[in-house]
Amino acid sequence: MEHRYDALVFGPGDVDLSRSPLAGRIEAETYVLGAFNPGMTRLPNGNLLMMVRVAEALRHPVRDGQIHAIRWDEGSYHVDAWPLALVDTSDPRKFLMRGGGWRVMALTSLSWLLPVELDAAGTSVVAVHYDRVIAPRASYQCYGVEDARISRVDGRYYMTTCSVSPERHSTTLYTSDDAMDWTLEGIVLDHQNKDMLIFEGKVQGRFWAQTRPLGDLYFAYPPGSEWRSGPSINLAVSPDAIHWKPHDRPGIRAHAATTATARMGGGAPPVLAEVDGREGWLTLWHGVEPSGVVGVYRTYWTLLDRDDPSVALATSHVPLLEPAPALTEPLKERMYIDGVVFTTGIADGGDHWVVASGEADLACRITHVAKGVVTAG
Repeated sequence: MEHRYDALVFGPGDVDLSRSPLAGRIEAETYVLGAFNPGMTRLPNGNLLMMVRVAEALRHPVRDGQIHAIRWDEGSYHVDAWPLALVDTSDPRKFLMRGGGWRVMALTSLSWLLPVELDAAGTSVVAVHYDRVIAPRASYQCYGVEDARISRVDGRYYMTTCSVSPERHSTTLYTSDDAMDWTLEGIVLDHQNKDMLIFEGKVQGRFWAQTRPLGDLYFAYPPGSEWRSGPSINLAVSPDAIHWKPHDRPGIRAHAATTATARMGGGAPPVLAEVDGREGWLTLWHGVEPSGVVGVYRTYWTLLDRDDPSVALATSHVPLLEPAPALTEPLKERMYIDGVVFTTGIADGGDHWVVASGEADLACRITHVAKGVVTAG
């Protein structure tokens, strides 16, 4: 599907590591594995803000028969080491500990968030705010802060992030009046959850969010069901955006008719929109087709009922965004995975949507999607 604007606007080569929160604080050379999965919102001045995930990795993680990783602890950064014989390094983003009755892993990078200000159209960088970097601050973030999603509700900004540590794999919340000065509110979801998206507006006076709890066990739908068992998008409701109750009815589930969305999760925060003459919550989400180590990630859309977001009014099995190898061709020497577009932000551009995505876990992609393209027809 062709779009009127579709380009990478920020990538690893645009990050100044001399201004990283790790700079001068560990005795090892690092590099930017990826600058990607940007949460996005419109600032009070009309420009767009991307909160870019910078995955900073050790240049030489394997040495002296050991593999190393970066960890934050009480304001300092440390480099830990494990014998190679104890780990599985088949995925370049992480390594798994061998043995044991459950999966235990560590990351090959530590992630922090970099505010990148774009012009109103999202096509050029205006400023990179290194003085507003968000880095680990608590023990539950010792392996990094990942994948911001930003929503604006009643004039206030709410940003969810994934915080990673041996303690837990949790969702944390930051709030702000201007999307620049953020307050860490702490953990809001205590279970493993990668994609919490707060709706950009309340439903009958309450906050709503999409969530995606992770797990290794799912129960089967009956034979002939239209649904496929596995990871899906759930819903939760809150009076204050801090205390959340899972909604009793399911959200968006994988459809049995296609393997292209066999695994799925939330993408951009749901926004009010009109599709085919019906108003509801437009949500962009990712569907994963099993393939290779990580699968093929594409972006799809669903329109949810304005008053009951557990009801889907319209959807499409045709991807809205596909991975774009032509965009990453200039960066091919930095590539470590392919086949991934991971949408993380949306803003109104008038007759089009400005959509922010991570491309190949490497760089930030901005796409202008004409509103007329979002149709079930």
